[in-house]
Amino acid sequence: MLLAVQNSISAAVLAARSDEVDIFGVIDLTNCCETRISKITLGLAIQFVANATVLGYDVRGAMVFYGEPGTPSLRSRDCDRLWAQFGGALVRP
Repeated sequence: MLLAVQNSISAAVLAARSDEVDIFGVIDLTNCCETRISKITLGLAIQFVANATVLGYDVRGAMVFYGEPGTPSLRSRDCDRLWAQFGGALVRP
């Protein structure tokens, strides 16, 4: 059952990878303040969240909102999994 849910999320994300999204809950560790990232494609958002710790951001509480209202948001662990699974395919048009 869990695998079916993950596969449906993966399919939805791949289909929406070029859609513009918003990311909330990103903490810039240099300034110690929350940074809102908006108008970024879903694929780039997943890449950013998956690699944010290297760039000096804390994304433990990050949420990526995409799709129609009511679509579950992606958390940092989801982004890590999706980036590991699909990598560059997420940022290609």
